[in-house]
Amino acid sequence: MIKHIFSDMDGTILNNAGYVSDENASIIKKTNIPFTLVSARAPMEMSEAMDKLDLKTPQIGFNGGLIFEKLNNDIKVIDAQPIDLSVAKRVFEIIQDKFNSVSLSWYDLNHWYSERIDDGIKLERNYTNRDATLMSADDFFAQKNATVFKLMMILFDKQTMHDLKQYLNEQNLPGVSIQQSSDTYLEITSDKALKSRGIQYIIDHENLHRNEMMAFGDGHNDLPMLEMVDYPVVMQNALPDILKVGKFITKSNEDNGVGYAMKTYLKTI
Repeated sequence: MIKHIFSDMDGTILNNAGYVSDENASIIKKTNIPFTLVSARAPMEMSEAMDKLDLKTPQIGFNGGLIFEKLNNDIKVIDAQPIDLSVAKRVFEIIQDKFNSVSLSWYDLNHWYSERIDDGIKLERNYTNRDATLMSADDFFAQKNATVFKLMMILFDKQTMHDLKQYLNEQNLPGVSIQQSSDTYLEITSDKALKSRGIQYIIDHENLHRNEMMAFGDGHNDLPMLEMVDYPVVMQNALPDILKVGKFITKSNEDNGVGYAMKTYLKTI
């Protein structure tokens, strides 16, 4: 019997327009099984989906860098793993000195910041339907309680992506994880920000076993999550090597694949 379901957001529970469909929402709510979103997104970028799914249980943001609950319009932090500020400042120095054309933005608990509106910021705004708060890095870091959960770099040239990723890795920046999440996105979070870590918290809190959990995903950063459950469900639109790990292959994110799998496969378990 499935007692908890975990799901990635982009390419999984969200359609290509960035929304949870009415059909997915209806099926998920009718099952009445605790449902946790597990995402690289910030809480503010998860909020609309949480409201539509009426989620009251702990959720996982920043790839596991934040475990939280939404209480009305407030965020209750359960566990937080931000980036060391000195490391975040060093990344800014590198980008400004050597890769100034790269779109660089960053997140604290409640805001998405950027120093300028460029093509990368416009792309992300289209995905999330959110506007970046414009602020200089110097002003941000001068704040008494400045906190950074994620640094996000968006670039459209493959060679520049390769060069940037190689250069950052060569710096041996302490306490961070550098991950390329797509052809255009490079993200830096705490090395303790792992989707598996967030899921383990919920497993321990609810005393769950592998055979009581189902997880949905489509990308490489979903692999640790998919490997933690006995019922990994992979989207039809997933990468070929991700498709190999699915116990079930469901329809695409554009075809309500999460809802379809819950309606079709839950009754067989």
